[in-house]
Amino acid sequence: MVVTVKPMSELERFGMQSIPGKAERGDAPKRRPIPRWVPIRTLKARHRRRILDHLVQLDEHDRYLRFGSPAPLEQLSRYTASIDFKRDEVFGVFDRRLRLVAVAHLAALPGGAGPAGKRTPAMEFGVSVLPSGRGRGLGQRLFEHAIMHARNHGARALVIHALTENRPMLRIALRAGAQLQTEGADAEAWLSLPPDTLGSHLEGSLLAVSADLVFGIKRNALRIQQWIASLRGSL
Repeated sequence: MVVTVKPMSELERFGMQSIPGKAERGDAPKRRPIPRWVPIRTLKARHRRRILDHLVQLDEHDRYLRFGSPAPLEQLSRYTASIDFKRDEVFGVFDRRLRLVAVAHLAALPGGAGPAGKRTPAMEFGVSVLPSGRGRGLGQRLFEHAIMHARNHGARALVIHALTENRPMLRIALRAGAQLQTEGADAEAWLSLPPDTLGSHLEGSLLAVSADLVFGIKRNALRIQQWIASLRGSL
């Protein structure tokens, strides 16, 4: 089955805009380029509440594309509570007000996965981006971040299970060179990964430290803003 791709407006809806190119029309609006670096934090068990708050803010259609169902609050709560932070990796992007605008879950697959019945160590990737964070390439950056961490966890494949109508997710996987299999409304993208290296581990550590540093700066800036606002309110 050949999967077609909808216009860029839909890609931006999921924070997965493509690499900027020349506009087809002279009057076409310019799109913001994907930033070279985005501070992506590794989330821990203490962040469960923040993750749930993020998922609750997704509308019904976004939840359907992310989980394959409308995912009511009870399901979101069960999903968040079931995340195994010792086995899996969860990443997040925070805005200036420390709101979690994008979340990616990199889950280990017991027994591995692979096309044509082959089994290999693998991890599954899932991502969600709030409307306030879309159009900035956050999905693309989280995908690249997940590839690095999957390699460092010994995975040899990254797997994406999605609905065939979730074209933004499938497109980002295909662009990376993933193999795609479809069956009815379901699709599975399977991306082979190279082995981890000393460089990939050093990169992961450096990015984690940098993201934590940026988060600390944002937190201090927000505290100062709140302090100034309280002073103004007391005058």
